[in-house]
Amino acid sequence: MSFITFGEIMLRLTPSDHAAKINDTRLFGVHYAGSESNVASSLAYLGNETQFVTKLPNNQLGDGAINSLRSYGINTSNIVRGGNRIGTYFIEIGSSIRPSSVIYDRADSAISAISSGEFDWKNILKGQKWLFISGITPALSKTCAEEVVKVAKIAKEMNVKVSFDMNFRRTLWKDKAVARKIFDAVLEHTDLLFGNMGVLKDVYDMDVASGANQIEKTTAAIVNAKEKFNLNQLAFTVRDHYSASENALTGIYLADEEPVISDTYKVQILDRFGTGDAFAAGCLHGLGNNWNNEKVIGFATAAFALKHTIKGDQHTSTENEINSIYDGNITGHVLR
Repeated sequence: MSFITFGEIMLRLTPSDHAAKINDTRLFGVHYAGSESNVASSLAYLGNETQFVTKLPNNQLGDGAINSLRSYGINTSNIVRGGNRIGTYFIEIGSSIRPSSVIYDRADSAISAISSGEFDWKNILKGQKWLFISGITPALSKTCAEEVVKVAKIAKEMNVKVSFDMNFRRTLWKDKAVARKIFDAVLEHTDLLFGNMGVLKDVYDMDVASGANQIEKTTAAIVNAKEKFNLNQLAFTVRDHYSASENALTGIYLADEEPVISDTYKVQILDRFGTGDAFAAGCLHGLGNNWNNEKVIGFATAAFALKHTIKGDQHTSTENEINSIYDGNITGHVLR
C-alpha cells in the first residue's frame, strides 16, 4: 500500500539523561521527528511504500533529516530544499507527578516560508492511495495552512483518500477560531479523522457531559463528531492519566453504525512522544490491508500502547511485535 505524508520534520533535542530537566542538562540526544514524518517512518517500518514531503534548509541539518528519513525506507524525492533553518524542539521527559514538557523553536523554519507552487501535488499524489496530514502544519504560517487545504482538496479530486489528525497545539495557535476555520476547510475533503475528546473541546467547544468514564464519553464524542463533520471514518484515542509514568490507553473506531472499542492497556511510560502517530500509522496500515474494524482498531491501539515503551518519536516495532500485544502477550516475559 502506498502512503504519502506532508508536514514539518524537526530537530528533536532531549536530555541525554532521560530523567534530567532541560535547565540542568549539559548533553542532548539529537533526533529528527515530527507528527507527519513519524507516521511515515512507522508505516515504512511496517513494510508500506511511504513518501514524506516537506521543505528543508540546504545545509547539514537538512541533510541529516533526510538521511534519517531514508534510514527508515521513506521516499524523499519530493522534498524541496531552501529556507533559513530547520525547526527545533526540546523535550523534557516527565516522571510520576512531574509532566513532560515541550519547548518549540520553529519560527521562520523552512517549511513555514513555503510559497504557492513549490509542490507539484498532481504529480506527487499520482498513484498514491492515502494522504496523511495533521493540524500542526497549518499553525506554522498562512501559506502552510493554505498548502494543507490545497493538498487535501487535490487529493480528494484524484481519489486519494485523505486522513487528517486534528492535532491542536495550543502554543502554536493564537486564536482557536482561526484553527477551527482551517480545520473546517480540511474536513471538507477528509475521509478518515484522527482525534480525541480533548481536541473537540479545545477547537469546537464540543463538551460531552454524559458517560460514566472516559471511554463512554469519548464514544459519545466520536458519534457527535461523525454527525457534525459528516464523516464516514473516525479513530479516536482515549487516555486515562494516573501520572506522567502510567496511563491507561484505549482506541475507538467508527465506520459503520456502532463504534468499535479496543482493549485497554495500562502502560508504564518510557517516552510519551510520537504515540498518537503510532496509533494513526497502525490504523492506516490495517485499512491498507483491508482488515475488519475490530482488527484495525485493535492493532492501532496495540501500536499506540507499545510505542510508550520505546525512546524517541519513532515507532520501530514490527507488525508481528504489535500483533503479539494485540493477541494479549502483555506480561513482558523474555522472548528466547
